[in-house]
Amino acid sequence: MSGNKKVPMRKCVGCQEMKSKKEMIRVIRTAEGEFLLDSTGRKNGRGAYICPAKECLEKARKSKGLERSFKQSIPEEVYDALEKEMDILESE
Repeated sequence: MSGNKKVPMRKCVGCQEMKSKKEMIRVIRTAEGEFLLDSTGRKNGRGAYICPAKECLEKARKSKGLERSFKQSIPEEVYDALEKEMDILESE
């Protein structure tokens, strides 16, 4: 058997670019309807991916990319939490 492993690709809800799953942030909606940032990429729930860049977050906010992915409106706190997470990632 060959050692070539397929890299899972996901599309950013902001810039619409396909990137590897590992380099993106996953936002999930749980069964209870709450939105969480999933750093492990393994939590249960409907997921959407976004690049860890502020520009992508702004594009997703303007184009309502997350709203489309989850088919419902997204509370402002979710965007604020994403912004804080991106600040932490950029400062590392």
